Amino acid sequence: MTLYHATVVDTPGDPFTGDPADALRVETGGGLLVRDGVIAARGSFADLRAAHPGEPVVELSEGLLLPGFVDTHVHYPQMRAMGGLGMPLLDWLEKCALPEEANLADPGYATEVAGEFLGELVRGGTTTALVFGSHFESAMDILFAAGSDVGLNLTTGLVLSDRILRDDLLCTPAQALAASRRLIDRWHGKGRLRYAVTPRFSLSTSDEMLDVCRELLGPADSDIRFTSHVNENLAEVQTVADLFPGTAHYIDTYHRHGLVTDRSVFAHNVHPTDHELDLMGEAGAWTAHCPTSNSALGSGLFPLARHVRHGVGVALGCDVGAGTGLFLLKEGLQAYFMQQLLGTNGLPLTPVHLLYLATHAGARALGLSSRVGDLSVGKDFDAVWLRPEPTSSLAVNLRHAADPVDALARVFALSTAADVAGVWLRGEPAVTRP
Repeated sequence: MTLYHATVVDTPGDPFTGDPADALRVETGGGLLVRDGVIAARGSFADLRAAHPGEPVVELSEGLLLPGFVDTHVHYPQMRAMGGLGMPLLDWLEKCALPEEANLADPGYATEVAGEFLGELVRGGTTTALVFGSHFESAMDILFAAGSDVGLNLTTGLVLSDRILRDDLLCTPAQALAASRRLIDRWHGKGRLRYAVTPRFSLSTSDEMLDVCRELLGPADSDIRFTSHVNENLAEVQTVADLFPGTAHYIDTYHRHGLVTDRSVFAHNVHPTDHELDLMGEAGAWTAHCPTSNSALGSGLFPLARHVRHGVGVALGCDVGAGTGLFLLKEGLQAYFMQQLLGTNGLPLTPVHLLYLATHAGARALGLSSRVGDLSVGKDFDAVWLRPEPTSSLAVNLRHAADPVDALARVFALSTAADVAGVWLRGEPAVTRP
């Protein structure tokens, strides 16, 4: 066993359903006792030390110990495609993302990208991720194997498209079914790995391909997940309407194939109708909000208040490569900015909301809240230690914070991945900084 001494901050509650202060838990001088990668006890460090005097101690008393971040939408093949500014979604896909995604047909290239991608995720404090995978089965084998080696809580799957995209990224429904089943057999449920059925978006998938997706998703008691894109860009929304005559809206292209369930996470959803939000809320489907990507591509301002009113859960995703980095706290800050810009149509976010969106909400979206998302007893010790350099703006501001909520606000306003001094994946240290 190992005893950690830290200021521990997490959100075991949901700040969107009551007073945000009730969702926050802070222990200054706190202690966490970890046994075999799982939190065995939590309380004051003094009490835990007295009860376990012989256990080794890891001293983290400076800075803050937070739950590992949960990214609900990020693209593995786009690690080298960041920075393509000045284009809307469909142009950006054609010029930046899809040519790079085609490069992953080369296993050597895919291996390099997988190492860069997973390394950057963990260095930024992300310990759980729903990853949009590659169009190539070989590249997915590489990602699953690398994720297993790192110890990341990884949910991902082969990206499926059978029309409109570049020819080298397409496959037939029969090919998609066979390749996906092989990947599920090899990787799903192995350690911390899970499979996600992943049509790119209905714009590039026929009804026949979406039928295959439903077959792969399996019965309601399966723990295979589903993810795709929806309502990101107005031109995309119109194109989908033209491709699916007779459907009520974008979500309906998935709904009529049985793909809107409590195992579904839809990225973006910037331009939903009320009927779409009703369908998602009734099904228990989630939205992955990707604010830096929405800003960079000019996709729009996310209607968070409408999601909450309709009972649709929201978590954060960085959406690299349209997003501007893999540090999820930056997404939290941008999410805050968006709601401010919406004025009376926005939902004012407190620092407690932001921490919840970056941690516990994502765990709930992925069906993993019994294992990760906060630092409660019985959960995996997936954690991030933020300890800024003593002379940095963040360190100065933390020393002058009025209370824990104020300190958390300064963390979201000022922190960068350089402030991550340690990351633990089920109790195993992944990143340390002197």
